[in-house]
Amino acid sequence: MDLTGIFIIILLIISVPAIILSIIGLFLFKKKRKTAKILFIISVVYLIVSLGVCGGVIS
Repeated sequence: MDLTGIFIIILLIISVPAIILSIIGLFLFKKKRKTAKILFIISVVYLIVSLGVCGGVIS
């Protein structure tokens, strides 16, 4: 039984929202610094939490 597809989907769920939030933060960094910093913080927190939760599910 090959579970490679499920593993890839879980990795995408872990990383894609954090990457999207970081890209939006980069676009907003010059105009709205405070908003960009908040998006960066949310991105890092999401990544840490998702690695903890999904990492526990994977192992």
